[in-house]
Amino acid sequence: MTRKQRRWSKVLVFLLGLAPLFWLGWRAYNGRLTANPLEFVTHYTGDWTLRLIIISLTITPLRKSLNLPDLIHYRRMVGLFAFFYGCLHFVTYVWFVNFFDLPTMLEDVAKRRYITVGFAGFVLLIPLAVTSTAGWIRRLGGKRWQRLHRLVYVTAVCGVVHYFWLVKSDIRLPVFYGLLVTIVLGWRLVFRRRTTARPSTPLSVRKSAEPVVQ
Repeated sequence: MTRKQRRWSKVLVFLLGLAPLFWLGWRAYNGRLTANPLEFVTHYTGDWTLRLIIISLTITPLRKSLNLPDLIHYRRMVGLFAFFYGCLHFVTYVWFVNFFDLPTMLEDVAKRRYITVGFAGFVLLIPLAVTSTAGWIRRLGGKRWQRLHRLVYVTAVCGVVHYFWLVKSDIRLPVFYGLLVTIVLGWRLVFRRRTTARPSTPLSVRKSAEPVVQ
């Protein structure tokens, strides 16, 4: 993929990332936020947070399994959109549902387990969003940065559990999302085992195989 193609494909991914927000705004403008608008917006933004986290997790397996290295260029944007919708989800709960009533919110976090685990998942997203830039990769070093960003798997699990504990009866969607997260985690474990079991290549051979930078 050329640089120009990559630039336009990133514009497309950016617009797709905004599409759920545009759709929510269109529904609000036309008065189609159901009989309980706050509940609808809270669930809608939470759903898209979890969906985008899962999409970001699938990029690496797809990139390696289908030999599509250019997919890596979109992972950061997808992850930041997940954080963006997570912020909308959090702001809806803090502002419009509780009107910044801190004692009530702290009581919810302490007593309602689905809020506790959901809040934990959102908090874990914050350092991932802050350190998503190339500058932070240089500051932390590649290995430490990778270890930190493995927290996204914990965030995904928290999101699934949050959703599962939230719903009353119809658990099909949280179970489906949980299955997707399990598949991605399973793929990662299998891939790491294969990589670890693969015999190491001598340094001289690796050097001879490296392309010469012009």
